[in-house]
Amino acid sequence: MDTQKQFEQIMAECRELFAKKLHDYGAAWRIMRPSSVTDQIFIKANRIRSLEVKGISLVDEGIRPEFIAIVNYSIVGLIQLALGYAESEDMTAGQALDYYDKYAMQSLSLMLKKNHDYDEAWRGMRISSYTDLILMKLYRTKQIESLSGQTLVSEGVDANYMDMMNYAVFGLIKLTFGE
Repeated sequence: MDTQKQFEQIMAECRELFAKKLHDYGAAWRIMRPSSVTDQIFIKANRIRSLEVKGISLVDEGIRPEFIAIVNYSIVGLIQLALGYAESEDMTAGQALDYYDKYAMQSLSLMLKKNHDYDEAWRGMRISSYTDLILMKLYRTKQIESLSGQTLVSEGVDANYMDMMNYAVFGLIKLTFGE
């Protein structure tokens, strides 16, 4: 299977979980400010790193669900950046899935461009490196947020969310399809 097909399969799995959570909870995440979304992704990435370092989990969930959560929260973050946060749930499941699909396609497009330029270098990386890169992107994002987005030379929060999502998908591809 080629990278694009693997990416699309992983994104379909992430979308399916997102849709099920929309059914159960609605779009309650619409009240989250982008900085809270960043912190939620931080919790997930930090847990992955903790599990990688410790080698055991006391909660019956592994690394895979956390990478899926990073993908889905990254899309939530992109939606929140585009629309702003709401004071209450203001979006139907259908609307949320339309936005999900929009940002999933943007992520795929970015990955294909970078994958071409970097010649699939991600395939030679360890899953733990994706975790570290996601954490680094989170610290960068927090710094950009503390600067109210006023950077001198850096990409914005949206680019960091997109990169975190793609690193999480790479981790999921390796966990699903192997090296």
